Amino acid sequence: MGTVGRYWVGIWMARWSQSLPWGTIAINVTGSFAIAFFGTLTTSAGRYPVSDLGRLFFMVGICGGYTTFSSFTLQTLDLLRGGAPGRALLNIGLSIMLGMLSVSAGYMMAARLNQGTV
Repeated sequence: MGTVGRYWVGIWMARWSQSLPWGTIAINVTGSFAIAFFGTLTTSAGRYPVSDLGRLFFMVGICGGYTTFSSFTLQTLDLLRGGAPGRALLNIGLSIMLGMLSVSAGYMMAARLNQGTV
């Protein structure tokens, strides 16, 4: 369900995504809101408690299919709320740096396999 939602939001936002990936930004922002809103509202102490299985279904299954960025932002918030701002910043920095290194490595390896064609 999350993957299908991501597809449709991406299609809907395509006309505005020529100079900046607004579709991806919208997906990341709405997914981050959804995982935090649902996760907070459905804890055992929340207004609408949901079983761990139900929470996993929505937070990992639906939100994870929609955007893994929502998990990243929620985990970063949890680190901040837990009094670990240094680890939160490290999580942000490592995720961005290692993600950029990985995407660059994947691109270069595939380009080399393509014999230099892009």
